[in-house]
Amino acid sequence: MPELPEVETIVRGLNRKLKNRIIKDLWTDWPKYFKLPKSEKVFKKHVIGKKITKVSRRGKNVLIHLSDDHLLLIHQKISGHLMVGKWISSLRSQRGTTRNNAESLPEAWRGQKWIPNSLKGTLMDPMNRFIRLILFLDNGEMLALSDLRRFAKILCGPREIILNLPDLKNLGPDPSNLKFTYKVFRNLFENKKGRIKQVLMDQDFISGLGNIYADEVLWLAKIHPLRRVEKLGEAELKTVYRAIKKILRKALILRGASVSDYRDAAGRRGRYDLVRYAYQRENEPCPRCKTKIKRLKVGGRSAHFCPKCQRL
Repeated sequence: MPELPEVETIVRGLNRKLKNRIIKDLWTDWPKYFKLPKSEKVFKKHVIGKKITKVSRRGKNVLIHLSDDHLLLIHQKISGHLMVGKWISSLRSQRGTTRNNAESLPEAWRGQKWIPNSLKGTLMDPMNRFIRLILFLDNGEMLALSDLRRFAKILCGPREIILNLPDLKNLGPDPSNLKFTYKVFRNLFENKKGRIKQVLMDQDFISGLGNIYADEVLWLAKIHPLRRVEKLGEAELKTVYRAIKKILRKALILRGASVSDYRDAAGRRGRYDLVRYAYQRENEPCPRCKTKIKRLKVGGRSAHFCPKCQRL
């Protein structure tokens, strides 16, 4: 699932491309996306003809602000990512590409409903081919959702209703925010109990961190993922706080981690996965001490750690 650095990278890309654009139409082959309102017909009435004033983020949620004080909320979930570009229906002829001339397409793209307007460039990455929803814009470009597993969630409604949904209202503080000081972080642990890996991934505790960056933070802080937070000392909490700030800053510079489906708003890979310390590095040497990285289960999720650097 895209985490804070990936979602923030996408939001920055969308802001550059979508601001002041008008939504002209909507297409989807998966109307089950629409949770609020549930009807595709009513959903279209909420978005078609509306101007996009800006794009922002809350936790892992993308918020597209519309001109009538409505918000379009998209949570990309496990396999989704949003892109801006131009696609054509596979039924239409364009640059020699039609259903009857499928051999001109790379094998991975054959049979897809939508293909990029140009058969060259980052949009042709095979991970970008699962187009499930398109918003058509007034400048001829499109906002597309590629979502292999169809797990994404899409909501639209008046701003006050969307902002007061549990999806947003119950989120913990954003660790990339300048107001997320050590004092704020420290206060979160008052009377808190649990294993540090699970606590860091709890979106009601801190928003935006997931499996990837929790592993990376704990590796950098030399904290075992099974450590109980109520037993962490002041020095250890400060180390975890600094690690969160450092890892997120680095991941944002590198535009996120493309260990799986994630691509940015232009369809490009992120580069943090090329430099990650522990996440999915099982049996590879620890970058610090060369001991083999191990993996264990914490609350049903994998945790990767160095048994020498991160002692329990």
